Amino acid sequence: MRFALQDLHSGQFEDLVVDICGELLGPGVQGFATGPDGGRDAKFVGVADNFPSRADPLSGTTIVQAKHTSNPIGKFSDTDFSGTGATATLRKEIPRIRALRDAGKIDNYVLFSNRRLGAIANENITDLLKDETSVPVVHLVGVEGIERYVKRYPYLSTSLADFEYALPLRASPDDLAEVITAIAAAQPTLKWPESTSANSLERTAFTEKNRLNGLSEDYARTITRGFLKHFDVVKKFLADPVNARVYDAYRNAVDEFAAKLLAHRADFPVFDQLLEHLLSTLIERDGDLSQHKRITRTVFYYMYWVCDIGAEDERTRDA
Repeated sequence: MRFALQDLHSGQFEDLVVDICGELLGPGVQGFATGPDGGRDAKFVGVADNFPSRADPLSGTTIVQAKHTSNPIGKFSDTDFSGTGATATLRKEIPRIRALRDAGKIDNYVLFSNRRLGAIANENITDLLKDETSVPVVHLVGVEGIERYVKRYPYLSTSLADFEYALPLRASPDDLAEVITAIAAAQPTLKWPESTSANSLERTAFTEKNRLNGLSEDYARTITRGFLKHFDVVKKFLADPVNARVYDAYRNAVDEFAAKLLAHRADFPVFDQLLEHLLSTLIERDGDLSQHKRITRTVFYYMYWVCDIGAEDERTRDA
């Protein structure tokens, strides 16, 4: 099982890293409370149990940092993380690490992040940190290594499962992305209406559905004025037997989104915010959805319009 580490809060990720270090370095690992950490999230003094290996463990004072990202495709090589700009994450950390070294408070530096770590990036960043801070031993641990440690120490999986209850609303964009990319690819053959037919604008069932969900009149008008005119195109596309696989992906997305909206309804004061939060989160987490935002909104609002998502009275379902 893979955990969506990007959805953890920073504090949860730090707790996970401290637990991992307890196994790798030893039970004497000291975690620090949230706040200005002076370049450290955890500290260990002594000889490590088995990191980087039992045959050649770290010794002395080891400082550990945990750098969390909410980007599911983040890499160590991203310019905002390890670039040369003054605002890059590591550029801001280097002076703090150097200060620890100058004060004799660090012999080894270990950086954990839920980013992907390639071999070239590992070598370049390790050399950079050694050169800039004078710390002789530097190790980087990326998302691949973290997942490996979670498998090695099964109780960590239990801790991560417990975090699920405190995670924000999130959903997988994969099925919706399959639908959106299929529609986008078929764009040249689709005829998108320029306006909405007069008789389709007035829909008593839609008004009742909005009342049941608590959707505001303003948000409802956003749907009817900007996207309703394209719903028939989406409906015909999904109904075409040629697109049976795409329709299956659509139904999978509907099942997940409907459950998420139901489970998190009480977390948002108004339904507008819940819909927009879920939609924005999906777009942020997938490049295809981000590239085709208007089609994504069209399909998402279509789901709501035909009562595939959102609370409903049986009388509100679109026949």
